[in-house]
Amino acid sequence: MLKQLSSLLLFVGLLGCYGGVDGLGVNWGTIATHKLPPKVVVQMLKDNGIKKVKLFDADQTILNALAGSGIEVMIAIQNDLLGSMGDYDVAKKWVEHNVTQYTNAGVNITYVAVGNEPFLKDYKDRFTNVTFPALQNVQNALNDAGIGKSTKATVPLNADIYESPSYNPVPSAGRFRPDISDVVSPIVKFLDKNNAPFTVNIYPFLSLYYGKGQFPIDFAFFDGVSSPLVDNNGVKYTNVFDANLDTLISALKAEGCGNLSIIVGEIGWPTDGEQNANALLAQKFYNGFARKLAKNIGTPLRPGYIEVYFFGLLDENAKSTLPGDFEPHWGIFRYDGQPKFPLDLSGQGQNKSLVAAKNVTYQAKQWCALNPNAPNANLTKFEDNIKYACSMADCTPLGYGKSCSGLDGNASASFAFNAYFQNQNQNPLACDFEGLAKVTTQNISQANCNFTIQIAPSSSPSPPPAPAPLADAPGGVTGRSPPSADGPEGAKGHSSSPRTASMGSSPSAVAVLILLALVLL
Repeated sequence: MLKQLSSLLLFVGLLGCYGGVDGLGVNWGTIATHKLPPKVVVQMLKDNGIKKVKLFDADQTILNALAGSGIEVMIAIQNDLLGSMGDYDVAKKWVEHNVTQYTNAGVNITYVAVGNEPFLKDYKDRFTNVTFPALQNVQNALNDAGIGKSTKATVPLNADIYESPSYNPVPSAGRFRPDISDVVSPIVKFLDKNNAPFTVNIYPFLSLYYGKGQFPIDFAFFDGVSSPLVDNNGVKYTNVFDANLDTLISALKAEGCGNLSIIVGEIGWPTDGEQNANALLAQKFYNGFARKLAKNIGTPLRPGYIEVYFFGLLDENAKSTLPGDFEPHWGIFRYDGQPKFPLDLSGQGQNKSLVAAKNVTYQAKQWCALNPNAPNANLTKFEDNIKYACSMADCTPLGYGKSCSGLDGNASASFAFNAYFQNQNQNPLACDFEGLAKVTTQNISQANCNFTIQIAPSSSPSPPPAPAPLADAPGGVTGRSPPSADGPEGAKGHSSSPRTASMGSSPSAVAVLILLALVLL
């Protein structure tokens, strides 16, 4: 068990404690085709008593909506800008434009995230040598602007940057990964010198997902385990949070910074797209997490309060699915601000629901369904159209172990067509698919599978889409964009920086599943 946990501790982070809701924040991501107006989201945060929010950029509209709210805000500098931040004048101008301008307008900006998990192995050292200079210049610019005591620069890092050796796989042996220790060490010391926090993103779900059956599922939750992890000092660890926090603390102690404050920048559990990604397990995780945090007991090496930011606030249907089909489904709220499951943020164990978003405007009550009167079409025609729909919309609920896995072939095709139709603002041309589909006012949702009607767009509609996939279109019939130059969003971690999204759920695989079901009908 110890050897198994040693390798899997790479994929998780640390435990945070908060005294009720006061220490709790959320990640507000916006990678979606249709979004709630920022003022609606801010009101939803206030209604739920959420007092901290972490953004992945410095969006002007969102920051304006947060002005005067009293909500503490972490804004971010995207990875692609880190190189330019090596020039102090550039960093100074960025701080003036994105921080002081808004603090003067009543936005309570407490942190600036310098990059997002820049040391992921998938980046192949692209940001290794530019992160620390950027951190230095941003913090110095904050200091020179006179707000360095109230606004701190930090670097959100993935928990795979520290580990315990295979010959001694216990938290007390934790150290930063040898290949990046010379880069992490000066960052840790700089944060300590400036009274800024160390920020880490942790995902017990990913420990389970990448563990491929080797990671004990009960170790991801808080109900105790039959075989705890026992450290050399006799301390027993019954959940991976406690074990991983102390692994990090040991690594910080080895750098002479054992008292450095820590923020859990991202932590959560998805609700769809994989057999262990469902609302039942998410509810178990969040409520167990909240109950533990409310006790404010911490861990053997780090008792007490730590800031925690849930990932995430809302589902994001345009996120890349390269890490897995669960990526669009991290929200504790649906895309439209409706809570997914009962969650007591106070940790008191009450079976109560979150407060839903108010004044949400939806598109018309109409759906795009497979046309039962369509002329017979060969399987290639079906495949091309389904692949096209799923390359441009979120089909991740389809497939084994997912929320819509019980649909037959006809309903699955309708799901794909409807997802595309809704993303295109219900443009009639988006529900044709060479005569295979038609618009209906009958709700075609089934059981636990919701055929989404999107939020009404707040801006002008998108231009009319191609009515059918074109074989000579850029990117082929799938219409997919090539992967971002940043690389995949963390093969062994989780990165939520807002890159160009590659939508869909492996369109070819989805098409095969739907076609197989159609053939069997």
